[in-house]
Amino acid sequence: MRRLPILGLIFAVAGALLALAAPAGAQQPTTTTAASDADGGSSTDPGRVSVIKVQGLLDPVLADFIERSVRDGAEASVVAVVLQVDSSGSVVTDERLAELARTIHDTPVTVAMWVGPSGSSALGGTAQLAGVVDVVGISPGSRLGKTGDLVVPDELLSPTFLAAKDRLRTGTVDDEAALDLGVAPRTANVIGDFLIDIPGFETKQVRDGDIIRREPVTVPVFSALPVQDQLFHTVGSPPVAYLLFLIGLALIVFELYTAGVGIAGLVGAGAFVLSCYGLAVLPTRPWAVALLVLSVFGFTVDVQTGVPRVWSVIGTVALVVGSLALYDGLSLSWIALGVGIIGLPLFMIGGMPAMVRTRFSTPTIGREWMIGEEGEAVTNVDPDGVVRVRGALWRARTNRATPLALHDVVRVVEVDGLLLEVEPLEGGAKDHRERRGGGSDDEDAVEDGAVLVDGRPLPPADPD
Repeated sequence: MRRLPILGLIFAVAGALLALAAPAGAQQPTTTTAASDADGGSSTDPGRVSVIKVQGLLDPVLADFIERSVRDGAEASVVAVVLQVDSSGSVVTDERLAELARTIHDTPVTVAMWVGPSGSSALGGTAQLAGVVDVVGISPGSRLGKTGDLVVPDELLSPTFLAAKDRLRTGTVDDEAALDLGVAPRTANVIGDFLIDIPGFETKQVRDGDIIRREPVTVPVFSALPVQDQLFHTVGSPPVAYLLFLIGLALIVFELYTAGVGIAGLVGAGAFVLSCYGLAVLPTRPWAVALLVLSVFGFTVDVQTGVPRVWSVIGTVALVVGSLALYDGLSLSWIALGVGIIGLPLFMIGGMPAMVRTRFSTPTIGREWMIGEEGEAVTNVDPDGVVRVRGALWRARTNRATPLALHDVVRVVEVDGLLLEVEPLEGGAKDHRERRGGGSDDEDAVEDGAVLVDGRPLPPADPD
């Protein structure tokens, strides 16, 4: 119990020392805010500014996030909601974009947009929102424009934005041009410089020697998409959806040549499902998606042989055409196209046959030695299934469609690529085990003149 007064004394002394060590100009800062100008004194509650990150295409996930942030900001009575934008366009419907613009226009809280940092852009439907917000700023080196035909109703747009709509329809403007047109009357290198000029944002003047600078009093609160929403927003990116689609199909095909369901199949199924969501959100051409499916099918036909043939050529052509024409109004980067167009054929023609052979067999030169080998059926083979020969799993097909049950002993009678043709140990068409022994009892019986019935010699007749 005696430690508490001692700790309090220590903290009090430390606070006094820090106060004495602080610069004189910083001990009594002068606060200048919009609120202090109105009532002659500093505001007791400087408030908060909600800064949300708008990055990537404006898709349904991002549109919902903006709308939710604006409504939450109004309920929390924040000073302003600021959109920090770096977006190359919008993929939401015209109706959804107009609905979002109306939400921003009708909210009682100030909504601002800052296109930054340097090198960012606000294009397409995202650029149209610049005509709805209350304050717009652009960082040097950033661009705004290429709005296309306006979807947002004219009554929601500012007069300066409507006056510049013809120039913004097909072109872009930088910070200086936007300033001259009145579209973005503020230029700010960083988000902090943009925030301090927002109406209601409180700052204080701090003297540092001969320099007087403004420091924020209002608290900026930065937020981004939640993890789950960020996942779907990322999947909705054109290159991510494209590559996930190809990866998912390739891994699913690979799993078809293996026994059971493994990690590759689960990862492929997950990638395929996520890619389907992304392709559904994006402006995708269905016939281009069909070409990508055809390309994977074409490569699959030649997987067993491991040698490129006609189907591989068909698959390559379908892959190139489908990749280049996949999106309507959007283009893939050369990096994404290179990974898809070059990577898929290399995996399907070069890598996949080797991986399948490694998984199903032991390293050997040729597989003729397997003819006559015995094994065990690990699934029902009727007529296709999986068998185990010398500890390795193989896809198998019964000889003459003779069904085999689980755990039946089988004999290999033929090898076709990666597929084994098997028969039951009893009642098979021919005993291939004797092929390496130089002959069989049946052949000796034939030489002795015995009569064969169903491939087997009859027992000698009783002389009595």
